[in-house]
Amino acid sequence: MSMFSTLEEAIDNAREEFLANNPDLDDDEVSVGQFNLQKYVMQDGEIMWQAEFLADESDDGELSPIRTGEAAQAIFDGDFDEVEIRQEWMPENTLHEWDEGEFQLEAPLDTEEGQAVAQEWEDSGSNNESDRW
Repeated sequence: MSMFSTLEEAIDNAREEFLANNPDLDDDEVSVGQFNLQKYVMQDGEIMWQAEFLADESDDGELSPIRTGEAAQAIFDGDFDEVEIRQEWMPENTLHEWDEGEFQLEAPLDTEEGQAVAQEWEDSGSNNESDRW
């Protein structure tokens, strides 16, 4: 799964991946049961997104479940408000990059490297989620 700098790109990619993983479905019979999303703050403060669609609400995905049922289908169909999705994102679920390719909910403060990253996040303002929208 790839990361994208915009939520729209992440959703478009998730739609394409779902269709590629379900080639037996016709366009008019595509039915998704769950929409999952993950927000990342990179070391440089850049925000990145990953999204995925799952066929069933009970499926375990790699990302945080955001919408199920008709709401997930609406997002798949392109009927969504990006601002609303961003506003409903729980900041405590955001993953922060503290080492290249290593993500945690917060920087590990028990190491010198973790403290340096936490300071970089603070300096860049990436901990203030409301400023990132």
